[in-house]
Amino acid sequence: MLSKTHNGVPFRPLIACARYQLSPVLPPTSLLRQRTHFARTFSAQPVLRSQETTPPADSARKFTYHAAASFSAKYQKFDPTSHVFHFNPYNRIQTQKKRPKSKRPASGQDAFFISRVGDTNTVAFGIADGVGGWEDSGVDPADFSHSFCDYMASAAYEHRHDGGELSLTARSLMQKGYDDVCRDGSIHAGGSTASIGIASEDGKLEVANLGDSGFVHLRLNAVHSYSEPQTHAFNTPYQLSIVPASMLARAAAFGGAQLCDYPKDADVTQHTLKHGDILVFASDGVWDNLFNQDVLRIASRLMIGVGAWKAGDGGIVVADNLKHHTQAEDSIQRPLTLQSAMAVEIAGAAKLASTNQRVDGPFAKEVQKYYPQENWHGGKVDDICCVVVIVSEDGKSEAIRSRL
Repeated sequence: MLSKTHNGVPFRPLIACARYQLSPVLPPTSLLRQRTHFARTFSAQPVLRSQETTPPADSARKFTYHAAASFSAKYQKFDPTSHVFHFNPYNRIQTQKKRPKSKRPASGQDAFFISRVGDTNTVAFGIADGVGGWEDSGVDPADFSHSFCDYMASAAYEHRHDGGELSLTARSLMQKGYDDVCRDGSIHAGGSTASIGIASEDGKLEVANLGDSGFVHLRLNAVHSYSEPQTHAFNTPYQLSIVPASMLARAAAFGGAQLCDYPKDADVTQHTLKHGDILVFASDGVWDNLFNQDVLRIASRLMIGVGAWKAGDGGIVVADNLKHHTQAEDSIQRPLTLQSAMAVEIAGAAKLASTNQRVDGPFAKEVQKYYPQENWHGGKVDDICCVVVIVSEDGKSEAIRSRL
């Protein structure tokens, strides 16, 4: 996340990005019987946001969430074999609430988490993008974002609804993580955006989005819904912050406003999920370089290529059983799943687009709209991070057979 200070408080105006040469990466999807490449075609045509309808409640319906993440730091080469995280809901997370810096993923100032909620099959996940302008004040922006995600992962995993606690919501999880960061004596300043989701085993998704990280919800070869960025001004997103008292005093003396937002300011949306849906949560390193339609093309190519989505008489239909696509074999040392391949494809495409000076991405389109004198073209170099979740309904194939 690019940033500088305004009256002593970080914000993110338009500044130039350095360019660098990205080495070619080997596509992971060859192992999924899918020939692939990182070709990009863009569509600036907006996709209408869907209006959610809630189907009749069915207590027998249970959903499973298959998640993975991929990431790349701003000026580092992207390695699809190591810059990927495979989520196993049955593995215990670390006992430490906060990892040492040496154990962080190589995602730069971007951070992510994926965790079960207590001993249930509900899954919590999210993205945090550290505000880079704090570097000007000698602060490592990654300390805030990575600690924030670590604290949210621990809070989700330790949550016990039967112990008298209220049900965990996306906003309350964001609040828990933010409170823990504020209480962390080793973090004196910093800030980040946040996009947090909680998907319950009955197929309900709640999202709390603050800033310009965000998500898209894909269904049957279409963009079903997506988040809108929250910004104070162009390239100045809402952000959770810890602002030192000295900086607050300086801003007050010169009449400046403090860019410090709170979890209560997050947009909260409710969604109903279906078998075969795809969720993509990502930092602005993805959304500044890929349109929603680009992400849909990548997901569709993979889903159709392996047979998870199939062309039927009425259009695209979802395969009854997704397990052999979303669950790795025990014998595989480095598990390759549909969700991990998709996360790597999206991160890789965003990485290539960020250094492409010939094709204008979403950020370039916005600059041309608001600052035509800048003559900005191509992508925007930034840290990149995305979490991909594939939704499957347990017993889907058995339920269909029982109706025949």
